[in-house]
Amino acid sequence: MEGYSQDTCHAYVTGVETSYGYVPSLTAASCFVAFFGLSMLIHTAQVIYYRAWWCAVFSIGCLVELLGWAARIWSAKCPYAQTPYMMQITTLIIAPTFFTAGIYVILARLVSTFGRNSSLMPPKLYVWIFCICDVIALGVQGTGGGMASSSSSSSSSSQTTGTHIMVGGIIFQLVSITLFVALATDFVLRLSKRKPPHAIRSNTPLLLLGGATVFSLLLIYIRSVYRTIELLHGWTSATMRNEKLLIGLDGAMMVPAVWVYNLLHPAALLPQIQRNAGCVDAAQVFQLEGHLVSDVSVPAREVEEGRKDDCVTLLKRS
Repeated sequence: MEGYSQDTCHAYVTGVETSYGYVPSLTAASCFVAFFGLSMLIHTAQVIYYRAWWCAVFSIGCLVELLGWAARIWSAKCPYAQTPYMMQITTLIIAPTFFTAGIYVILARLVSTFGRNSSLMPPKLYVWIFCICDVIALGVQGTGGGMASSSSSSSSSSQTTGTHIMVGGIIFQLVSITLFVALATDFVLRLSKRKPPHAIRSNTPLLLLGGATVFSLLLIYIRSVYRTIELLHGWTSATMRNEKLLIGLDGAMMVPAVWVYNLLHPAALLPQIQRNAGCVDAAQVFQLEGHLVSDVSVPAREVEEGRKDDCVTLLKRS
């Protein structure tokens, strides 16, 4: 970018290459800003409405995504400016870390609901271990992203070091997600063995939240694999300089990964899951065979007062 200041805005000049290797799409960046901005507003309203402050991580993740794509809008208008280029690298790399933190808490809440025997680890350890892993991944990716982007026009060795650090952070996150998936699978297997089939089938909120979590985690995983491959190929590779891949395997993955929790919000579904689990536990204590479902006596310790009719309706459906 010889002859162009990094701190001023210049329109694209044919033959003068940008740090991206292309001019970012204004349309694509604007669409993602709208998607993440709307999701952030809805998530924030849901956090306040349900008083589920831990769900604020979804709002924060959306904000970080929004900042990244807003930086690309800036780059679309000022393709040679380094500030938005550096900004979008760091923010888009670290944003999914906030979403995975929320997913870890969801499993911890489910383990609390179904009991210690439903998991290899106590629920608190899910929060401590995996959220600490998220913080480490966040710090490593942010540090590497800052080094790589700030040295994009100076020391190539420093840029390489920053890239390796950033890749290390993403791989570390992939490993922690993989371990989490293994533990979540163990939870499902234990639950299916401990509970009769109708207990799972009749707990619709559990199926909805479980499906949303699998869906979101799969999209985040795909995105992380893409980002790892992209960075390993290098900053001047065809993979890095293909905006369609970024749009399809990063932005288009992350939008539904976070929007699914707007539609199936954990704070709305978890209390229903707990109530339904209590109903089924009460029915298991009472031997249903040979008795009318309406005769089931629901223990007060399992289901809050006034919920007996809800339990009877649930059991009839099963």
